[in-house]
Amino acid sequence: MQLTESVSWRKTYTGAEPQRVNKWLASEGVCSRREAEDLIAKGLIAIDGARVDDPGRKIETGQTLEVGEGNATPQISVAINKPVGVVSAQPEGNQIPAARLLTRENLIGVATTMPDKHTRLAPLGRLDQDSRGLLVLSEDGVLAKAFIGEHSKLDKEYLVRVAGQITAQKLTLLRHGLTLDGKQLKPAKITQIEPQRIRFILNEGRNRQIRRMCELLDLEVTDLLRIRIGPLKLGELQENKWRSLTNAERTTLIEASK
Repeated sequence: MQLTESVSWRKTYTGAEPQRVNKWLASEGVCSRREAEDLIAKGLIAIDGARVDDPGRKIETGQTLEVGEGNATPQISVAINKPVGVVSAQPEGNQIPAARLLTRENLIGVATTMPDKHTRLAPLGRLDQDSRGLLVLSEDGVLAKAFIGEHSKLDKEYLVRVAGQITAQKLTLLRHGLTLDGKQLKPAKITQIEPQRIRFILNEGRNRQIRRMCELLDLEVTDLLRIRIGPLKLGELQENKWRSLTNAERTTLIEASK
């Protein structure tokens, strides 16, 4: 049985051993395993032109899998330049959540689907209320795993202004030598770029990590700006503004996380 929908994704499997369709689609960043099972139930997946009906079906080397577009609502993923005073996730009291900034007036470019009050967007790597810069909000489970999964290789870049004396010894300790919550931090790339400004490139995301690292060395963070997550850059996106992530950016981020 041929797919009657137009094809949104097609690829030939080259693995040495047969693999479950849902697992392969998840590893390729197409969708989550559960979403793949839903696509199978809707008749939107085919192997070598034949519709797949069994959620446990495996694909073999040399076979080509196709995913039909169907009528599914695309998952929303956005990049926003979060200002100080706005929280990344659920607000408390009078706090303002970043999702509230996702208005048509603040939109840069075109959004295929506008978020509404029913959209549940999670922050993929939070920025605390006192920090600003690049924040990604998404309802895409595969993209979330790429950002915050245990084995994600996406690094994050920050420009940090501090009060206090910056010394060569402190910079060395920031690069590798500090411990938080009883665990040694991973090596970081640290560069002093101005008398009181430091560039941080981190491969992990402990709670308020940069602020706590600096506190250990008698440095007070007075401004923290995130400018990059993996290949995704803040660029010229102005404060309070947001834009939709493109399919190409999604694919690049997922590949870079592996």
